[in-house]
Amino acid sequence: MTLLTIDWAGIGIKTLQLILSLSILVTLHELGHYSTAKWFKCRVEKFYLFFDPWFSIWKKKIGETIYGIGWVPFGGYVKISGMIDESMDKEQLKQPPKPYEFRSKPAWQRLIIMVAGVIMNILLALFLFIMITYKWGDDYLPPQSLTYGIHADTLARKIGLQNGDNIIAVDNKKVESFERIPADIITSNAKTLQVLRNGEKINISIPETFSNDLNHYKLDSFAEVQFPVIVDSVDKSKVQPVKGALQKGDRIIGVNNEPVLFYQQFDSTKKHYLNKVISLTVLRNNDTVNIQTKLSDKGEVGFKPKDPTLLFKTIHKSYSLGESIPVGIHKCFSTLGKYITGLQQIISGKVKASESLGSVISIGNAFSSFWDWQHFWTLTAIFSIILAFMNILPIPALDGGHALFCIYEMITGKKPTDKFMEYAQMVGMILLLGLMAYALGLDIFRLFK
Repeated sequence: MTLLTIDWAGIGIKTLQLILSLSILVTLHELGHYSTAKWFKCRVEKFYLFFDPWFSIWKKKIGETIYGIGWVPFGGYVKISGMIDESMDKEQLKQPPKPYEFRSKPAWQRLIIMVAGVIMNILLALFLFIMITYKWGDDYLPPQSLTYGIHADTLARKIGLQNGDNIIAVDNKKVESFERIPADIITSNAKTLQVLRNGEKINISIPETFSNDLNHYKLDSFAEVQFPVIVDSVDKSKVQPVKGALQKGDRIIGVNNEPVLFYQQFDSTKKHYLNKVISLTVLRNNDTVNIQTKLSDKGEVGFKPKDPTLLFKTIHKSYSLGESIPVGIHKCFSTLGKYITGLQQIISGKVKASESLGSVISIGNAFSSFWDWQHFWTLTAIFSIILAFMNILPIPALDGGHALFCIYEMITGKKPTDKFMEYAQMVGMILLLGLMAYALGLDIFRLFK
């Protein structure tokens, strides 16, 4: 890959979406801390979107608080007087507690301040899932619509699936959406697939290592919709015709007198004829037509096949606002449940951390290379509920770590010393920075690989 072949426009759009999504998540998270701190009469010294080492893009002091935007577009913070946080402001802690400081407030008030950011992210995720459901509903391709079944790729063949099979259930739970089958296998720790083969229902066992294989290939190399080769449009700039020409609506049924029924078969066959003239047998208006064309060195024929989702009956389900509420709530916590299952698989060793963890690069790549509002808001909702879960973990330097110490104080009546909190914060920061560096290193390695 050279710099000229990189889709810089697509990367730019992904980056803008990532920054906008993070801005929304961080601002609302920190607003939770800020608003509850002000509610309990704590002084908030800073409210920053993004981090500001050495300088800020913009800042303005209003009252006792400096509001600003940092130049490092990841995260953000509010600095509350008298709180041991990532700023590690030790000078302030040497002074006796003042009434407006965080450390002078009762434990229950400090607990509310610490969990308020997480609550804001949960509320945002719920709101977004509900509104996405209301606005766009659900679109999915049910297995019963797959007239020709699946094309079994490498991983599918590995566990015994065959071309033409139709996956109807995962662990005897009916499949509603074909596209979700790989993710459902991973998140449910599935042990079996129920498949229709030549009209007969059979059981396919899933080995324990299969989830790791799917993760390794990023859910690819499993199964695709098997569909006929129908020309949707012709790109004349890439066509090298020798005799005749393809037309919209043509169905390719042979290559060099070798029968071709489906697109995957066609794609595999033409790879043997790079830069060569091939003969295509085409079905056009119930007549058979022979066309000769030269393939490019990349195997391009110069046409775009008809999207399989247009060939088969998809299902669209719309919801009223009232119906969207329970459906959206279910989607939100179902997403969280699947994320937790994924973490459990990493911890148990079923899935390799090196193939599942990712940094901001992986997060950015999840966005589309064009502006798709439905995809953008869906990802923002997913990241919001994940951010809430990660922040509430009882790890020093995270909101959950601070909350844990508040709960300990409320139960025992003993407040951890400032020195203990300082060391705990330091240990937590080292752990988090180490994990972030590891995840970033993995992403950089994948890019070069």
